[in-house]
Amino acid sequence: MALSAETSAGERRMNEPQPPSPPARHPPPPCAGDFHDDELILRFDEVIPADVSVIGPLVERVMGLVRDFGCAVGEEHTIELALQEALANAVVHGAGGDASKPVAVSVACEEDRGILVVVRDPGPGFDPHKIPSPVVGENIFESHGRGIYLINRLMDHVEFAHGGTEIRMRKNPTEPPGEPSPDSP
Repeated sequence: MALSAETSAGERRMNEPQPPSPPARHPPPPCAGDFHDDELILRFDEVIPADVSVIGPLVERVMGLVRDFGCAVGEEHTIELALQEALANAVVHGAGGDASKPVAVSVACEEDRGILVVVRDPGPGFDPHKIPSPVVGENIFESHGRGIYLINRLMDHVEFAHGGTEIRMRKNPTEPPGEPSPDSP
């Protein structure tokens, strides 16, 4: 059974059926891939205005849920930074900082598969292969352009979809302390 969490007026409701959300101008991205709704221990969906002042509070709410549900224990700071960078890119580059435009975020967590974070923006998209490396040549001295680089280093799997308007970031589950890895002798 999936545990869901929805915050409303500062309250958390867990293990309750969630009412259907009103249609958003930009629907939350699906948590696709190998995540299955019936195996989720956390599912969070929200659409925010493309306003940088909304990023911090949203990241705090998401990370509170990630900690409460025990998703990716020990990797919370990694996920937090990747989420902040993805949201900043979506707000600033995808939506041009226009608060009338929506940015969608979905987070799903399964005990056996880890955590999946999906961020989608309404922008024109981009080709991630054309983003210059921030660790080569003159780019080292730039004061921007490190978000995607960091996300790729922090998360176990990163992919872009829908022409670059959606990023899917996955962190594999961590092993509980003291339990040997399946690869261990």
